[in-house]
Amino acid sequence: MTVHPLGRPLNAPAPEATAVPARPPRRRPSARASVDTFRGITILEVIIHHSTGVALRHLDPGSGPYVAAEILNRTLHFAVPAFVFLSALVLTRSLLRRYNLRRYALRRTMRAAWPYVLWTVLYALWYVWTEQRSPQSILDPEQWRSWLLYGKASFHLYFLLIALEVYAVLPLLVLVARRRPRIVDTLMVGIPLQIGIYFLNRYVLHLQFPTSSVLWYMLPLLLGVAVGARLREFPQWWREHRWGLIALMLAVFAIYLPEALKYLRTGRATPVLFDALTWAYTTLVALNLLGLVWRMQLRPGRMQRALASLGIVSLQVYLLHPAVLQFLERWQPPRGSDAQVVATLLAYLVVAIIVPALVAHALRRTPVSLLLFGR
Repeated sequence: MTVHPLGRPLNAPAPEATAVPARPPRRRPSARASVDTFRGITILEVIIHHSTGVALRHLDPGSGPYVAAEILNRTLHFAVPAFVFLSALVLTRSLLRRYNLRRYALRRTMRAAWPYVLWTVLYALWYVWTEQRSPQSILDPEQWRSWLLYGKASFHLYFLLIALEVYAVLPLLVLVARRRPRIVDTLMVGIPLQIGIYFLNRYVLHLQFPTSSVLWYMLPLLLGVAVGARLREFPQWWREHRWGLIALMLAVFAIYLPEALKYLRTGRATPVLFDALTWAYTTLVALNLLGLVWRMQLRPGRMQRALASLGIVSLQVYLLHPAVLQFLERWQPPRGSDAQVVATLLAYLVVAIIVPALVAHALRRTPVSLLLFGR
């Protein structure tokens, strides 16, 4: 028998290697789950922002809770730019895959134009029914002009009007998306373009309600197009630049917050500076928020799943929650000490999240949901 130099017969089976536990494959983030989580965080921000608005009507001005509500209100003021950014991203991806304008127009009409008109009517009736407006307003053509052209039937409906304008211009911006512009280059072009729009409106356009126009959100719109064109590369890009982006966001926030509080308290702010800081802060929040939710997909947990579940019905919750907050405030106004008022407002917040979300999920994939929400 031939023997191996180490004493083992050459024809003997080799000893078994020590088993090394295999590392579980790294989970690939899901774009769909990231989008839903982003929407969930953003709609949560909207409801907290509006709840702090209620708080400012009932807390003692100058008290600690009042100042905290002011700071939270101005900090959580990025929802519309974030939704514009996300809408541009998602629809850019869709149009790059399949550029079918007829199908695109039909879907956008059903999902946005119809709910906008319907909820304009419903909120016009709601404000009369709750005695927040006179019944004569329903018969005033000028009121309907303002409600439909500027989204003023309720304080939150202007976002649906902006969304419609975003949907209208995106087929043209796909021409830009096909060139796959770099994210940094888009920021360098978008910032001066946005400031240029400010001066164009100030000296030429004189828009009555500029924040109800997509022009006021050109920076997050263009950034959403750029990220949508490079979505596969975005997670790695954000990982490489995240600390710089977060530091820049915090630096801008430190300058933005005093101006934002000044505007909240007095209705006046430094021309150009306040708007420029608002654009910079909200756009950086949207960019970093997308990076954050992408990272959350690597190790999803209950919080991420809850946020994604909320995000799936974000439009429905957006449309319903103001009526819930107004009903609660009129039915049981916050009273007592600041601590009692804060406790009542926290209860409002929970109800304004849970009730619309439960209603929306209960109605999903039913004709009623299609009629009310276009989806």
